[in-house]
Amino acid sequence: MTVTSIAERIGIIGTGRVARAFALGLRDRSHQPLLIWGRTPARTIDMMREVGPSCEAAEDLQALATNCDTLVIAVADDAIAPLAADLAQWPLPVVPFVCHLSGGSGTAPLSCLEAIGARTAAVHPAMTFTGDPHTEVARMAQAHFAVTGSSAAATDAGMALVRALGGTGVEVAEEHRPLYHAALCHAANHLVTLIAGSSDALRRAGIDRPGDFLAPLARAALENSLSKGMAALSGPVLRGDAGTVARHFRAIATDDPALMAPYRAMALATLDALGERRQPAGKELEKLLAPDRLTPPR
Repeated sequence: MTVTSIAERIGIIGTGRVARAFALGLRDRSHQPLLIWGRTPARTIDMMREVGPSCEAAEDLQALATNCDTLVIAVADDAIAPLAADLAQWPLPVVPFVCHLSGGSGTAPLSCLEAIGARTAAVHPAMTFTGDPHTEVARMAQAHFAVTGSSAAATDAGMALVRALGGTGVEVAEEHRPLYHAALCHAANHLVTLIAGSSDALRRAGIDRPGDFLAPLARAALENSLSKGMAALSGPVLRGDAGTVARHFRAIATDDPALMAPYRAMALATLDALGERRQPAGKELEKLLAPDRLTPPR
């Protein structure tokens, strides 16, 4: 299969999990070898070994900035704007494309580069990175990416980058980036907290391998909720079964107090999503779940 280049030379800034996955996914997508720069030389060398022979280390940030017509910034959110300011010190190639990979920010952190003629964009994959770049390259090929460009040409360049990784690009407006990122964090990060809390409670209930119990249930609930939304819900809050919820509270208060706050918060959120607070059963549950209730019902 013929691999199409999207740039004369691609530069990756950063040496973390996301940087390594993007470097591996883009290593054959430019005419010249991929150029990598990181603040820690040892990590840069380690990353080059992982990516393979189609890459080189930049001597410094200036060398990367002046030799690459496509730059991918894969650093911590707070470091993006200062790094962009550093890049803006040097003459860049004609109309370069510069993107960062943060989910919560749009193109604002790159405004100093846009001011000197760069096409700028935020390109964020809706997936998690755990440090296995080969697996993550395969996952990115199935993932959706939020693309926010400073111009139509910048958006097009961001979409081309996503296609080079095999993913699907979806345009997200600058003003919607914080809400977009909050939604992803709520789904992914809070899911981890939820499953970890459930696993701990199962261990306290005498289940040695809670993952074996939760896996089929959680996977079915996830698949059903993705396709059916709230219509996939089951359980005592849906049924208005305050007695069962009260028994849960008593057990949690006795055996796993740390679970009380997240259980209560999620049950209240479920009640709100159902729109049942005005119904008799909903009112009883609302009273039971009130956040200022310090002790569980007896």
